[in-house]
Formats: sequence, structure tokens, C-alpha cells
Amino acid sequence: MDITERIGRRLHGLRSAAGLSLDALAHKSGVSRSNISLIERGQSSPTAVVLDKLSSALGVSVASMFEAGAPPAARSPLVRVADQPVWDDPASGYRRRNVSPAGVSPLQLVDVVFPAGQRVAFETSQRDADIHQLVWMIDGVMEIGHGGDVWSLNPGDCLAMRLDAPIRFHNPGPKPARYLVALTGAEA
Repeated sequence: MDITERIGRRLHGLRSAAGLSLDALAHKSGVSRSNISLIERGQSSPTAVVLDKLSSALGVSVASMFEAGAPPAARSPLVRVADQPVWDDPASGYRRRNVSPAGVSPLQLVDVVFPAGQRVAFETSQRDADIHQLVWMIDGVMEIGHGGDVWSLNPGDCLAMRLDAPIRFHNPGPKPARYLVALTGAEA
């Protein structure tokens, strides 16, 4: 199954588990009913901004949108690099790889490569879940805004944030930036 189909199945499963119709999720997330339907059928790859709106409305993190949703008995504490889901944001080109095994820990790790000059803004600030995030810079530079604050991160720097305010990512550097995101919270 490709990543677009995986996201679609996961979205459908989360929506069904929450008891939400397409119309209800559209109203709660601000994403059109037709767009949600296309995503669930694997016919459209959502942008990072759309995934943020949907995950926020469902009370989960964006990282959890990439899980396969295997039953608990089938979950393994090991996930090989070849089996880690990789997704490219169609709007900015940033690439994220979910590193951690799905569903076996309250902590999730995501490896991100962010192209030079690109920006992504997650305007969602209200969440049903209390999710915390650490961003640890590995290579390159990033400017990260959280609410009214803005930080410039260099290799080795680590920034802690709650996902309770709009977040903006910008790579002002001449080369791709790479960083690790650690998430914890309800279905991080």
C-alpha cells in the first residue's frame, strides 16, 4: 500500500472511531467534505496544512496519520527503516519519515528534511489532545514560530513546544534542513 492509501485508510478509521460523518469532520476541521472523501479513497495526497487540520479535529497528531492501524496484537516494538512510512508534502516538498513503531509507545519520532527557502504554517491552535513536541536540529537551519514567538535553530539546538498555538516552519538557509521531531500526548 502506498502512503496516500495508508493516510486515507487511517483517516477513515479515525473518523469512524470518533463516530463522525464526512460532514461532521468537514465542519470540525474546516476541510471540505469532498476533499476528505478523496483523501479517504486514496485519490488525493493532502498537504501538511490539511493533515494538521484533520488531525487536530480528530484529537491526534499529524504523525499518527501515517500509522497503518494494525490491531494491537500485531504491533511490533521494531520497525525496520524500509517499513517506516515516508511522505512528501505536495505543497512545500518537505519530507517526513515516521521513525518509531506505531502504537507501542506514547512517544513518536519523526525525521524531517525541509527544503531550502520553503515555508509551512500550521494555523490550528485548538486541540482536544494535549500534545508536546521537541524539535532537535541535526543539519541546516530553521526558523520556527510558535504563537507570537520565533526561534532560529542551528545544528544541535532543541526547541520544546506544546501544540496549542499556530506553528510556522521556515528554512531560510541555502540547503535542506534536517531535524528530528519527538511527540508525546494523546495518540501522539
